[in-house]
Amino acid sequence: MTAVTDEDQGNSTTETGEPKEEEKEKEEARSKDGRWDDGLIARRASAADLRGDDSGAGHSRTDGRSTDSADPSDLTDPADPSAPAGSPPDEDDVRPQVEAYGPSGGPLPTRLDALRELVGLSRARLDRDTLAEAGRVLDEAAARQRLSSRHTVVAIAGATGSGKSTLFNALAGTQISDTGLRRPTTSQPIACSWTDGAAGLLDRLAIPGRLRRRPHPGPAAFDEALQGLVLVDLPDHDSAATAHRDQVDRVLALVDAVIWVVDPEKYADAALHERYLRPLAGHAEVTFVVLNQIDRLPGEAADLVLDDLRRLLDEDGMALGEHGEPGATVMSLSALTGDGVPELREMVGRFVQDRTAATRRLSADVDAAAARLRPVYVAEGRSGLGERAREEFTDRLAEAVGAAAAGQAAEREWRRNAGRACGTPWLRLWRWYESRGLPGSLDRMGQALAPPEEESTARQRVEQAVRIVADDASAGLPAPWAQAVREAAFNGAKGLPEALDDLAAKAAAGGGSAKGSGGSGRFGTASGRGPATGVALGGRPAKPPRPKWWPAAVLAQVSMTLLQVFGGLWLLGQIVGVLEPGLVVPALIMLAGVVGGPLVEWSCAAAIRGPARRYGQDAERRLREAAAGCGRARVLDPVSAELARYREVRERYVAVTEFSTTGQ
Repeated sequence: MTAVTDEDQGNSTTETGEPKEEEKEKEEARSKDGRWDDGLIARRASAADLRGDDSGAGHSRTDGRSTDSADPSDLTDPADPSAPAGSPPDEDDVRPQVEAYGPSGGPLPTRLDALRELVGLSRARLDRDTLAEAGRVLDEAAARQRLSSRHTVVAIAGATGSGKSTLFNALAGTQISDTGLRRPTTSQPIACSWTDGAAGLLDRLAIPGRLRRRPHPGPAAFDEALQGLVLVDLPDHDSAATAHRDQVDRVLALVDAVIWVVDPEKYADAALHERYLRPLAGHAEVTFVVLNQIDRLPGEAADLVLDDLRRLLDEDGMALGEHGEPGATVMSLSALTGDGVPELREMVGRFVQDRTAATRRLSADVDAAAARLRPVYVAEGRSGLGERAREEFTDRLAEAVGAAAAGQAAEREWRRNAGRACGTPWLRLWRWYESRGLPGSLDRMGQALAPPEEESTARQRVEQAVRIVADDASAGLPAPWAQAVREAAFNGAKGLPEALDDLAAKAAAGGGSAKGSGGSGRFGTASGRGPATGVALGGRPAKPPRPKWWPAAVLAQVSMTLLQVFGGLWLLGQIVGVLEPGLVVPALIMLAGVVGGPLVEWSCAAAIRGPARRYGQDAERRLREAAAGCGRARVLDPVSAELARYREVRERYVAVTEFSTTGQ
């Protein structure tokens, strides 16, 4: 049984003004079964007592258990003639006063789990202030779900002089909250609980025990629809005292629902609409807006003011629960005269018995947190790294590393080797002499180092390629994730030019597989040669292989050379007089050698065009694949990882907003 403090009893006696009658009821309760009943907190009346019939039974409960722990079957049902009036309850029926929220089949647990995962995945990319509201919602949801699900906490809020304390007393059926002309009258939140088991909820609201009340025994206290209601009277939200406004903001963030009390003078106050109603528009389903003091309005003025109030709420974005649609409840009443109070009590009773206020409030909080996070999770357009962007990045790296030039150099090298093998000895001798006498010859061009300006240009091309692919990948992403994608690209690009230089050297020298080197992303120190051309990156290309027909071509060229030598010696012998004269035959032999040598060389040059081109293309492809593999390992893969992380958090965000109750 819950005890009552002396202060509470004193307040009850003072507020009712009938201490003798109260004491008489306690004595009657003790005389019935010899057990203590304070007549205020531990009441348990039968249905006949509530009707006030002639059975002689009092209003107090005699089983020593609180109202919220009572089973409805313990009460006498007036519609059931088999249940005797005033029958004692089952002594073995012991039920817990507090029933915490259990796993629900609704969407709220799924949304909270998704929000929790979303916050966890985003902590490395978003700052703490951005995730602060979502973290607060998760903490408050966990705290509320650990507390009673059988109670609904409803706060009454309003401006100075709006009459909220008067309405609070009217709903409680007794003078609990002070009213008067002095402003502000209410300085601290005061709670009135219809049933036991709400201590945890009131502790969460930081309402001290001396400010916790119970309704006066009467119709309001025993209204079955209000069982489970915890009503809180708040200080004025526009109070001159800053501490009062802070308490209003703190409690409003924790209650399950709120009744906003406005008066004909301040119903359009900008402080109310801009600071509270507009930001809490998504909480319309747990909001009551009451136009009080209609007794001061003549004729149809109350309807005109109420219509204007609805218009303002619509401009605030708050949905109005009209025509059976979910939304805020808007009505007019007079707390002083009691006009409209029974209708409000009935609406609040249905709201309390529905027992979904806390869930709807938490769902609205999740909606509000998701709406605040929308700019950091929702992209403006289609985000990602497409195949076209990847190919363009590879093309730029291939251009920077000089893949095309390397292929052309390999093709020229093939042709030079063919010329050395199949060319005439006189032409080969001339080319040898030219290569030694002219430092700028073609053979030396392949071994020349790249000029510094070309090396700088190649580095700039690599940086430009990284910057372009980073911009393409981050296009349309929210700012934090776009920044994360760019950082991943630029961090991976550190040392990329040197790695490409090393890869080009390996590819040109034939030292290592392009796929193995590019895919692993582990490269040695650069050789210092800039990636301007294919041969300049790694020195002289490896000697290309010879086709099988080259020995036959070489033999034919040797034969033509021998014919030239034989014919020349024959003619020389005739000129000297060693041999008999006869110029025709040796001249024809020598002419055959002279004409046959270039003809064999020309035939070989025509035959090597295809293989030389394929060899050059293969060299270009190898270097291109090496550059692509290096760029993929250092830039594209980290960027893709960031994009995959964004897609994962985006899926979690969609799960949070999938069952939104406010459409946000």
